[in-house]
Amino acid sequence: MTSRDLLPEEELVAVVNAANERAHEEVSVVATQDPELIRRWARGHDAEPATGETTHSGPATVNVQDGGAGIRFNFPALGPYRPISWDEWIEQFQKHDLVFVYERNRPDQVPSARYRLLKMESLKRRVELLT
Repeated sequence: MTSRDLLPEEELVAVVNAANERAHEEVSVVATQDPELIRRWARGHDAEPATGETTHSGPATVNVQDGGAGIRFNFPALGPYRPISWDEWIEQFQKHDLVFVYERNRPDQVPSARYRLLKMESLKRRVELLT
């Protein structure tokens, strides 16, 4: 895996939720569809829910080109997207059958804020999933 590849080829990705997030600790990249775990990750990284797409709460601000969901996170001092509520973020996440993929923080490393939002079917085609 290079420093830029969050989803390396031929590497395992653990699928976790709030109840089993410590499962498969040997795996550095994890995926979840659990809103509680996603919110916990966001709080730990000072990330706020946001979108670039037109939604019921406002107009498009950035052309995200991700197949329609358009949800992202804004980070402190880096907020190119329009802030939205958590309810709206989760609604879009579920509507588009997305999965949140991120690197686990390791005690011996600088915490990582790298993440990806993918359709679950796309993730299943790309990597082997541990459940």
